[in-house]
Amino acid sequence: MATAGKVIKCKAAVAWEPNKPLVIEEIEVAPPQINEVRIKIVATSVCHTDLYHLLESMHPDGFPTVLGHEAAGIVESVGPGVTEYQPGDKVIPLFIAQCRECRFCKDQRTNQCVKAWRATDRPGVMAPPETRLTCKGKTLLQFVGTSTFSEYTVVNVMAVAKIDPAAPLDKVCLIGCGVCTGYGAAVNTAKVEPGSTCAVFGLGGVGLAAIMGCKNARAKRIIAVDINPDKSEKAKVFGATDFVNPKDHDKPISQVLAEMTNGGVDFSLECTGKVEVMRSALESCIPGWGVSVVVGWTDLHDISTRPGQLIAGRTWTGSAFGGFKGRDAVPGMVKAYLDKKVMLDEFITHKLTLEQVNDAIEMMKTGKCIRTVLNVSPE
Repeated sequence: MATAGKVIKCKAAVAWEPNKPLVIEEIEVAPPQINEVRIKIVATSVCHTDLYHLLESMHPDGFPTVLGHEAAGIVESVGPGVTEYQPGDKVIPLFIAQCRECRFCKDQRTNQCVKAWRATDRPGVMAPPETRLTCKGKTLLQFVGTSTFSEYTVVNVMAVAKIDPAAPLDKVCLIGCGVCTGYGAAVNTAKVEPGSTCAVFGLGGVGLAAIMGCKNARAKRIIAVDINPDKSEKAKVFGATDFVNPKDHDKPISQVLAEMTNGGVDFSLECTGKVEVMRSALESCIPGWGVSVVVGWTDLHDISTRPGQLIAGRTWTGSAFGGFKGRDAVPGMVKAYLDKKVMLDEFITHKLTLEQVNDAIEMMKTGKCIRTVLNVSPE
């Protein structure tokens, strides 16, 4: 492309400081360096992790930054040494990289990656030290190495998945985080079994994807748990058989679920990022074999339970990006959507422009949307 090798000036939503509205600015995006890819972002959606960094964590060293990590786009140019991707490829950026070389990448038991840790392991900052983004002479951090609230971004090849050219980018962008995170937590991490009983706590995009995973794993009963009664019907679309609002009961939700299921659910998935819900989800599992998966992200508080809950035979584990190895698995998830084996359209409740990003943030903050897709650039 004509822009290859040149600095690109484009629009981006910049978070100059925590807990303040994002500002649409003209930024500069440098050309990709060795083993990097510059991507034109076509569509991105707002995930709760963006809100967590902006409104909850608010770590001062994590700003200024360009948020966004759930997106899809087209390769504009590649840096030296890049052979796997070429201009024009449709891709999904990945917030968890896959180098394919370290001991973790070579082990099927995890989707963690040593090289990804080295790039982003800075508590509270949630960004690698290097960035290709600047604005008004100031360096902009690249949130979790992606920064998709921008018309262009630069990503390491370890964090890019090449996808089917037939894929609609304004739909498959959801695969970049929320859908894989919830769906994979059910099928990869919990390993939900046919005929089992499941409970999913929190019915945002991740929780609804977890319900879809439980259904596709042929769970017999899927109990959706949320304090927002408006989420009930949406949960049924994805496969929930029951809906429980903890506010409707004067006893702990774990006791409610135990009474509903003859002692507790086989699998529970916590998708809120709230530590008190994580405990409730664990204690809702049946003793002996119950498995509870922590899916929602927070790094602000400790989790706790009584040792007897685990001694009784429950398993408490966690899941990042649904256990998917991104470069290998994301293309398959896109194909599953194209083959109508997973749903995406049903998650999208609103479509806005990049300039309306603060409206999208407000809707997610107040629970008035499931996923809002921002149209950033034309395909």
